[in-house]
Amino acid sequence: MTQPPSQQPPQPGFGAPQDPQQGAHQPPAQPPQMPPAPQGPPQTPPTTPPGAPAPGYGYPQQPPAQPGYGYPLGAPSGPHGPGGQPPGQPGPYNQPQGPYNQPAGPYNQPGPYGGFPTQPQYPGAPTPGGGSGGGFFKGRTGVIVAAAAAALLVVGGGTWFALSGDDKEDKPNVSKSSDDPKPTGSESVDQGDGSGTGGEGDEDLNAGRKDGEAKVLFLTKNDIDLPRNGADVFGPWVNGDTVVKAMYREVAGYSVTDGQKKWSVPLPADVCSASVQSSSDGKIVVGVKDGLTDKAKCNDLQMIDMNTGKAGWKKSIPKPSGIFASLADYTLSISGKTLAVGGGSNSYGYDVVTGKQLFGTPKSGCEPFAYAGGTKLIAGAACDSDPEKPKHQVQQIDPATGKPQWTYNTPEGWEIDKVYSVSPLVVSITQREPEKKWSIIALTDNGKLRSQIAGGKSDKFQPRCGGAFVIFGQNLEGCTGVAADAKHFYMATETEYGKANELVAFDLDTGKEAWRSPAGGERKMTPLRMEGGNVLVYMQPSYNTGGGVATVAPTGGAPKTLLQHPASTAEIESSFYSPKMAYADGRFFLASGRVSAPNDKAEEETKTMMGFGQ
Repeated sequence: MTQPPSQQPPQPGFGAPQDPQQGAHQPPAQPPQMPPAPQGPPQTPPTTPPGAPAPGYGYPQQPPAQPGYGYPLGAPSGPHGPGGQPPGQPGPYNQPQGPYNQPAGPYNQPGPYGGFPTQPQYPGAPTPGGGSGGGFFKGRTGVIVAAAAAALLVVGGGTWFALSGDDKEDKPNVSKSSDDPKPTGSESVDQGDGSGTGGEGDEDLNAGRKDGEAKVLFLTKNDIDLPRNGADVFGPWVNGDTVVKAMYREVAGYSVTDGQKKWSVPLPADVCSASVQSSSDGKIVVGVKDGLTDKAKCNDLQMIDMNTGKAGWKKSIPKPSGIFASLADYTLSISGKTLAVGGGSNSYGYDVVTGKQLFGTPKSGCEPFAYAGGTKLIAGAACDSDPEKPKHQVQQIDPATGKPQWTYNTPEGWEIDKVYSVSPLVVSITQREPEKKWSIIALTDNGKLRSQIAGGKSDKFQPRCGGAFVIFGQNLEGCTGVAADAKHFYMATETEYGKANELVAFDLDTGKEAWRSPAGGERKMTPLRMEGGNVLVYMQPSYNTGGGVATVAPTGGAPKTLLQHPASTAEIESSFYSPKMAYADGRFFLASGRVSAPNDKAEEETKTMMGFGQ
């Protein structure tokens, strides 16, 4: 295992929770017309039911240590959450909000979906913040200074949000809503029949498969000599017959049918960011550190063509101005053929194909600090204001020019936290001062307030917004556990061990609950996205049931199974830390969100990606 040079800063530890590039994020509950607000889940996790197996994969873990000094703004800081506020504080539109330091939930636990991780967690690892309220730079200088001082230490933890309603109407006035690397090849793969090098020795992973269960296409193990504390994983992206992921100093493509490594692009330094989306013609862009020392920043951009497995253009982000500008962590988003780069108060746009710069930071007005891509390009922008009363804007951006096509002002003091969907547009917003609050709003195609999502008093929800650790910046996209179509916004409830959860649909015109669909049995499901007009959900594995992929009709009803993963490999499926998921052409892929191990031997045995299909 490579030992990092003494001048390098410690990397996130084994099993470290992912940032919120996310970090875990949570949804609202249910008041009359207002958006839901988080309520505090139980302060202790449920105990093992009589006769149940000892806590293992699929079982909720004990909550991690409380976030320590240096925890991102807007995250937990006391026994009741940020600022020590008790649970149930009203939200932006009068929605009661829940604490940010609830016990870890199944989307953000030390193990995948409640399982013990294969890599231990330790203090100093990045914390999946429950929402930094727009990031460190969005409150201007005072907030920036506080964040700079705080960035020295972060302790792992989890967040849980519940939303509850309130009949009060004292909500804010929203009408005023204030040198090119060369590809190489290598293999470390299990093809599911014991013939590969990445599986459980000579074990045939399909030997225990029952009638009706999907086939394990492959299981890969780590083949990269990582630094002492491991590395984050970016992706996976599916491009035709190739599934691609990036980690440490490599971007690699694997066969979707057998997991064989088809190509590899070595990089000169660590991958530190990546676009969640790929372009329609199969291109991605990753952020690469501009050096190998502790002073290296995530300032270099590298395009990778997934069709050829070769590196394309490479550029450095222009050096920003301002006393704190060099601290910015840039996040990347792709919409059409435009790569949008945001960090601090600096933003840029590039042509994904050529690397040509299309636009830069606006010379006046509110400054974009992060983007969300896809069918539309949405920006979160900060306006000059009192750090204690920040002013934010949601903007739809012209990808060719960087100019806003319309703007929506959030209520004063409310910051843009995540974009759950760009079309229809659904946005998570938070307030840091004077009380920590959180809510979800839906906007129309022309930037008008459409509704405020209203959850229920007894429900808890938890979108997972994990990813690379972002300290001085904000990643608006990449959340799992949410989906939306033209009429509804979807989230799944959180339940205790042994109980099924429900998929809840909220009417985007009214913000109220439209219907709910139970997972059935003791299963739990996670919405991923829309698929053919239906809600695509991941059915989480348990101690005796494999996971799977299903759809729920836009009118509700029982989940319809597309893939039922083998029960015989449920333990392996549950072992992936903070898994990243992708479904395409009838195949489902799970990739560990972080790879690390205590020694070289364990590092080589760490499972990194698994594929299922018919």
